[in-house]
Amino acid sequence: MPTPFDYSLDYRNLDLRKHPELYRVGKGEQGVLLVEPYKSEILPHWRFKTPEIARESSEKIYALFLEYRKQGDFVGMDMARKFLQMGVTRSRRYANHRSGKKYDGPVPDDQKGRSGSHGRETLPLDTDPVKAESAAVFREKYLLAREDPDYKRLRKQWQEEKG
Repeated sequence: MPTPFDYSLDYRNLDLRKHPELYRVGKGEQGVLLVEPYKSEILPHWRFKTPEIARESSEKIYALFLEYRKQGDFVGMDMARKFLQMGVTRSRRYANHRSGKKYDGPVPDDQKGRSGSHGRETLPLDTDPVKAESAAVFREKYLLAREDPDYKRLRKQWQEEKG
């Protein structure tokens, strides 16, 4: 079981390239919009409005993944993998709900910052085949990153050493 992502760190002032020992993989996309300098390097390229934009975006992010791999930078590789995964999940969200809203009503104040329905009803599907295609484009690159033999080896090693 991976060590949970540490949300207690001061990510606004923390350079995880200089302090990679503090990085925790966590689950799924945890920390994708926090970990610097990777967020600032990858986020400007993350787009999924159309399949063409998603293709350009996923190729650029995957190229960053390969560059991080070349540098032996596991944190960068994992962050690029998370952005590719987020391309799949966000595209799928908009493919199923054109507004991007999955649940009816606001998140209760005591549940802000947490995922899930929090007792709210799921809105009916309002599908968008263009976003579904964008998700498929991102999924292709996400799987390449996730299944990369070097990535898998480094991830296992990272989790054994750092949690």
